[in-house]
Amino acid sequence: MDNHVFRETYSVINERYCPFEKSILTNQCACSRAERFCIAEREGVHCKADEAQARCVTLLDLLRAQARFALRTTDGRSALPHAKAMRVQVGGLRGLQALLHPEAEVPSTIDDIDAIVEAAIARFGRLEDVPFQRIVQQITAYRGRQRFRDRRR
Repeated sequence: MDNHVFRETYSVINERYCPFEKSILTNQCACSRAERFCIAEREGVHCKADEAQARCVTLLDLLRAQARFALRTTDGRSALPHAKAMRVQVGGLRGLQALLHPEAEVPSTIDDIDAIVEAAIARFGRLEDVPFQRIVQQITAYRGRQRFRDRRR
């Protein structure tokens, strides 16, 4: 399928996109509000609830803004390369989980994004009041899949 046709079809089918789609598609995170779909041989994720999507969009925007220095990027509006987007998504969610449960080990996978976001709102009142310093530490520490040549060393 042509990439242009795919993008058009994707935007028609996926009216309520999942902001954490990359992390869900790589099986590093899951969400009770996420639903996978297929277009040709490609997979996508959409959110089943408007309010959940809005919370996740807010969280992801805050994570990107707080992690700009750690990611060595100054532009908060342009799309991030895949590796940096994964650092923000997975590292940010791991950091939020660690912040909410400091006694537990930082998980390698996140079981339910929506539950973590709701727990953060319940604890801090709103996402803007979350102490992002500890979360940014996890974003910085996150290392995605290593390239094959890097694993041989």
